[in-house]
Amino acid sequence: MKVLVIQQRYGIGDMVILLPYIHAISKKFNTPVGLLAKETSKASDLLAEDKHVDEVINLDKEKDGINGFFKLSSELKKRNFDKAFIFNNSLRYNLVAKFSGIKSVHQYPLYRNFIKKDNLVLSAKNFTESITGKDVSTEPSLKINRTNDNVDKSFKHICLAVSASGPTKRWDINNYIRLAQELVKTSKCKFYIAAGPNDIDLIKKFKDSDVGNNCESFEKLSIRKTLPIIKNCNLTISGDTGFAHIACALGVKTLTLFMDSPVMTYGKYSSKMSVIEPEGLKNQTVHNTLGKDSISFAEVLNKAKELLV
Repeated sequence: MKVLVIQQRYGIGDMVILLPYIHAISKKFNTPVGLLAKETSKASDLLAEDKHVDEVINLDKEKDGINGFFKLSSELKKRNFDKAFIFNNSLRYNLVAKFSGIKSVHQYPLYRNFIKKDNLVLSAKNFTESITGKDVSTEPSLKINRTNDNVDKSFKHICLAVSASGPTKRWDINNYIRLAQELVKTSKCKFYIAAGPNDIDLIKKFKDSDVGNNCESFEKLSIRKTLPIIKNCNLTISGDTGFAHIACALGVKTLTLFMDSPVMTYGKYSSKMSVIEPEGLKNQTVHNTLGKDSISFAEVLNKAKELLV
């Protein structure tokens, strides 16, 4: 039996959050699945060593529009999938699956297009449990075979995800520098700056500071190459970014600062994640909260010290 899972969301975090449900479907049918996902989700990097996924099919721009519909249908048809599980309520993907000859197509109810936006975690959990007939944990797990066993354990290894998908979700770089300055007063620390080529100014500012002499940055690394590094960290401190979700899935304690995204969706699914919201808010942060300047530095510092013990 050949099984296809369709996950069309853009983000790395979304991809990580959906892993328990992809794994559950693979286990239900005792076969690795094919995964249709957008390149921006970095599914190919994240799942390169995952035994539950045997192929990632990229949803690129060539598969948009009318011509893309038929191109995608033709590409899937060649693979002879027997079943498809669609983690959205899009009529387009329903029709793509049927045009590609897949006989058994399962999907979120199409009527959800007419009601309020779903909670990503709850929708995926309910959908998957209706298929498997079993409770499915929300805890994601990323499988990697390579880790650095020679890491110096006399240091606290701390990943700082200083970037974000937008400025309203990014804690000021000066706060991260100040945080590092405080942490090195009580522990030997090595910092890993999780940011990409578009964040060179942020990386440079950190490296040029008085805590920059013992840090590495990720700007030249693929997501796949960062995984063993993050896996060996004692703590990740991040906004609501892909790196926060990756760290949780690697079993790393993660302190996530929610400033402008839904904490009840993205901050409550993993026991590895501790959250901090703007002062005065608890379980209330959503899009357009615009709270990056209301995150308490003292609260972040105290929680980071607590998690590093």
